[in-house]
Amino acid sequence: MQSGMAKRTYRGSCHCKKLTFEADLDLTHGTGKCNCSYCWKVRGWTIGIKPDAFRLLSGKESAREYGFREGSDNHHVFCGACGVRVYTYGHIEQIGGDYVSVSLAALDDLSTEELMDAPIRFMNGRDDDWFHVPSDTRHL
Repeated sequence: MQSGMAKRTYRGSCHCKKLTFEADLDLTHGTGKCNCSYCWKVRGWTIGIKPDAFRLLSGKESAREYGFREGSDNHHVFCGACGVRVYTYGHIEQIGGDYVSVSLAALDDLSTEELMDAPIRFMNGRDDDWFHVPSDTRHL
């Protein structure tokens, strides 16, 4: 842990451990759940960081990418062997440019207590209204 900050380096991986990574995260800044069609299907619970806070340690050759919107700069990265999505990267000007969104489920050393203490921000991606909470969040 870095001195005086809640930021800490976490390690993560896909299920078969071919993709491994490190990410410097401050969970007190909040996590995100979205209701867009992709997040709905993968039950996405993520945390967004700047690219320099993310390091892919192994498995680049096993990584596969999926992007579903024409003109979108979102690249969902998953393992070609086990299929587990570990992160998304891209560029969205409205959130400050380049980003990496780490799947919290892929973190190997995140305790249940830390996860439950992390604030959650809900996003209404289904209606392309990303900066507002959806009318119902019980299912997210």
